[in-house]
Amino acid sequence: MTAEAKRTAFQELPFYSPQGQEIALFENAYQHQLPVLIKGPTGCGKTRFIRHMAARLGRPLYTVACHDDLTAADLIGRHLIGDGTTYWADGPLTRAVREGAICYLDEVVEARKDTTVVLHPLSDDRRTLPIERTGEVLQAPPEFMLVVSYNPGYQNLLKGMKPSTRQRFVGMSFDYPRPETERQVVMGESGVKTATAERLVALAGGLRALKDHDLEESASTRLLVYAGTLINNGFDPVEACRAAIVEPLTDDPETADALMEVVRAVFG
Repeated sequence: MTAEAKRTAFQELPFYSPQGQEIALFENAYQHQLPVLIKGPTGCGKTRFIRHMAARLGRPLYTVACHDDLTAADLIGRHLIGDGTTYWADGPLTRAVREGAICYLDEVVEARKDTTVVLHPLSDDRRTLPIERTGEVLQAPPEFMLVVSYNPGYQNLLKGMKPSTRQRFVGMSFDYPRPETERQVVMGESGVKTATAERLVALAGGLRALKDHDLEESASTRLLVYAGTLINNGFDPVEACRAAIVEPLTDDPETADALMEVVRAVFG
């Protein structure tokens, strides 16, 4: 990538408001070819941070949303049939290695453990990707970086990272931003004024206090941005919060009614 292209990529950075030293840590890990593990609750900014850092570093980004049916072939590639012939198609992990890109595996604990084992030679000092079906062994270039993330709140005995996998990564923990930072994020992403952003952040604080009692998940920063976007486009604030925050958080009518009382107390 040329210097001009890098400058352009930097100018087009996805909005991200730092919470601490995560940018410096990520850049240091990239410079020293260390894989990174990011932990944090849903909607706290993990994916946005990765997009921001990929643009900041001027590297292509391959994102894989992990799930129960994800196979090693989905990551590495497979032979396909087309036009009467068989050809090899690289998976996103292989393309990232070949191009010196950043490969981001979102919610990696959702993938089967026999699938994530393919990450081992890439996430230690070997930095190689064996492709058994073609006989290749790719050596990752210095620009390649492996990043994985997951929500610790979803972990259980069946869905958790093996110690042999976890200990190959530099780790960082994310949480919902401090109120002043979260206010900046909501304003920057949705365009609402300061007063509205302050109310949305206050609402999130009230709803998060209920998490251990009535809710499986907290009100995320992402949901606040959704609500702010609706409000900024003329939607009634109370109804915007119902659609963007309350309804995504619960299916139980009684719990929804209780959450709406909090909404009305903030926006009444």
